[in-house]
Amino acid sequence: MGKYFQSAYRFGTLGGVLSVVSFLALAWFYGDPTNLNLVFGYIIVPIAIFLTIKFYKDYNNDGYLSFSEGMTVGFVAYMILGLISGLGIWLILSLSPDLFELILDTKLKVLADNKELILGQVGEKSFETTLMSVQAMTPFDVGLNDTLWKIIPGLFFSIIISIILRRNSN
Repeated sequence: MGKYFQSAYRFGTLGGVLSVVSFLALAWFYGDPTNLNLVFGYIIVPIAIFLTIKFYKDYNNDGYLSFSEGMTVGFVAYMILGLISGLGIWLILSLSPDLFELILDTKLKVLADNKELILGQVGEKSFETTLMSVQAMTPFDVGLNDTLWKIIPGLFFSIIISIILRRNSN
């Protein structure tokens, strides 16, 4: 079983750590690093999954890869990446309430600045629900959101990369 997950653990952990580091770096350069960190996630997630599946195929499975093997090691990689990233961001925001307040204030300001546009698109009730949701946001919510936005695209990237790298016989 270890041969299936050796590269998944390695690249999932590396991707998760890079995501946390990018969050810290973006927080230092910008006030609200959450949106840019999601964009960074769309770069790091497919790279981590590709490297995981490619290394598994080349170094653990003699150049062969079934679709299910690719999906399995890809799943482990993006789950580890997402969990490390989300837990790291939650920990950072829990230890730095000033950063969390800055993120919360930025999100509330975006809502206030775009109130008329949002009201025209979704209506008063949806706007008020969104406003209450943002006001009730916690550091855990930010970490959970980041985790989900790593895992969901990870599933699709795993499918595509597993199909591309699949090789069942000579």
